Amino acid sequence: MNYRQVISAAVEAGESILKIYNQDFTYYEKSDSSPLTEADQAAHNIIVSSLTKIAPNTPILSEEDAAIDWNERRHWNDYWLIDPLDGTKEFINKNGEFTVNIAHIRNGEPVWGVVYVPTTGIIYTGGPELGSAVKINADKSKLTLKVTPVKAINTNWTIVGSRSHQSKEFNAFTGKFSSPHIKTIGSSLKICMVAEGTADIYPRLGLTSEWDTAAAHAVLLGAGGIIIDAEHKSPLKYNQKESTLNPFFIAANGISAIW
Repeated sequence: MNYRQVISAAVEAGESILKIYNQDFTYYEKSDSSPLTEADQAAHNIIVSSLTKIAPNTPILSEEDAAIDWNERRHWNDYWLIDPLDGTKEFINKNGEFTVNIAHIRNGEPVWGVVYVPTTGIIYTGGPELGSAVKINADKSKLTLKVTPVKAINTNWTIVGSRSHQSKEFNAFTGKFSSPHIKTIGSSLKICMVAEGTADIYPRLGLTSEWDTAAAHAVLLGAGGIIIDAEHKSPLKYNQKESTLNPFFIAANGISAIW
């Protein structure tokens, strides 16, 4: 699989988003004619066109085209899972914390992903078979990602949470830790923070969709981290059920000390 071409598609999609993001607009509700929908759709079209050329026989599931019957989707052992614009509220609030997410899923597991941050040019890439890295789009150099060993639960942890979607379950969970340092950020960047070591753990005790997490999940796996279904204490899987909603989960640089 030529993942370099996939990275190029993510960057091109991000550039199309920025053209709309950098405009002055006041109508933010997501409807058929809103700037946000225009940005979503433009990025979706670029990515789908590129992926179809790269792997013509590989199915694609996108947030912008998610109405695919489960009876068809359940037979997908190998497919692309994309979120053309992850971070709706961040886009609206113009804080820059939104991403383009493209993941390659095989047998329910994310084997590779790219997370592109259009406002900064940062690109996270990788997966469990290839390892993970982060680089600036205009810079040829890149930094390999490798998580540090998990700390004991009674030490100071850095815990990252959603800027836009906090929950009482999140507050209860963080209460288990002694003097945690809590950071907030939007979109799939929370998982990327765990992968790059700027956070130890990301407990998502609220709803997300599979396209929200898959690309960053692959990057975290490639860095040596893990995402666990919070209820069943098992690795988070994809396309295993009719609903595309994720269970509550915990992304971490290690899992033994959490329970």
